[in-house]
Amino acid sequence: MSPLSNSYLTADQLLQMEQFYPLRALVCDRCFLVQLKAYETPERIFSDYAYFSSYSSTWIEHARAFAETAIERFGLDQSSTVVEIASNDGYLLQYFARHGIRVLGVEPAANVASAARAKGIDTVTEFFGRVTAQRLAAEFGADLLIGNNVIAHVPDLNDFLAAFAILLKPHGIISVEFPHILHLIEQTQFDTIYQEHFSYFSFSTVKRAFAAHDLTVFDVEEIPTHGGSLRVYARHAADETKAASDRVSEMYRREREAGLLELAVYSSFEERARKAKRDILRFLIDCKENNKKIVGYGAPAKGNTLLNYCGVGTDFIEYTVDLNPHKQGHFLPGSHIPIKAPDEIRQTKPDLVFILPWNLKDEIVDQMSYIRDWSGRFVVSIPEVLVLP
Repeated sequence: MSPLSNSYLTADQLLQMEQFYPLRALVCDRCFLVQLKAYETPERIFSDYAYFSSYSSTWIEHARAFAETAIERFGLDQSSTVVEIASNDGYLLQYFARHGIRVLGVEPAANVASAARAKGIDTVTEFFGRVTAQRLAAEFGADLLIGNNVIAHVPDLNDFLAAFAILLKPHGIISVEFPHILHLIEQTQFDTIYQEHFSYFSFSTVKRAFAAHDLTVFDVEEIPTHGGSLRVYARHAADETKAASDRVSEMYRREREAGLLELAVYSSFEERARKAKRDILRFLIDCKENNKKIVGYGAPAKGNTLLNYCGVGTDFIEYTVDLNPHKQGHFLPGSHIPIKAPDEIRQTKPDLVFILPWNLKDEIVDQMSYIRDWSGRFVVSIPEVLVLP
């Protein structure tokens, strides 16, 4: 049972009833799409959103590098239009706009969309689907249509992909990034499973889903974000100007050999998650029995899954810190761990800093390296509990 992963609490809410939902991942025995049951609507989850992409320097650099590569690879210029779905605070589109390329963001969270507009990014505050795409298509047909870490967040995948096909120009290109379920399984990334996500994808599943809407995946890249992700490129099936890369067949082969087209690899994941929970609790208990002061770094959705699944609260982790001022002064859902500004660590000098967004550990270790002045250490727990040197 788990609360919504980004439902941060105010002090006044701590004594009120808090909603928890079953957190159970199911896999289809035909197409191997992994899904969670939709207990809440996207409107309730995403209309006012606490996640702002621009607070991670690693993610900003990832966005800048992609924009530069895409502009060169696809010959984008001032006559082109780039549209991003779930464009957040304009973290990516700003780099296309700097080249004079016309951009449009589609972002359902009004507070986040406002931050994008403040950067000069034209942004529509709507959920993306067929209706929205049909309205936008006449004016904003996309030469490059981007969806980074969004397809997992939509309950109606067919409506979403049909909208991609509507908004994409005849010779346009789709670029989509998503965490690769191959890495989620191999590295026991159970904390990546939370209520805000509705689906988890292999390459073969994404390829099949796109094909159902006459969209052909013609290339795939492996990227390091979110513990191991894929970036796939797709086109209209009728557009024969872009030949399939050898990486398409190679990725399909790798997934087949890893067992992603069989149920056994999925059904064995549950016990691996339970073992990870026991290992994390064993480590925390040992630390507290040796009078270690433990605090957290970050207030990510994945961290809330980990803390609630393991039953960890302020009895183990006194507080956590986050660069995002929209989270500071609030409390994590379920665990009720307070969220403070990063300077709190310098003032309280903990023995251990538990990095909850482990996918950003290099950035965080570099940012907070001063904890070593008092012999403080960093801890990550995925794929295994590890005290960093």
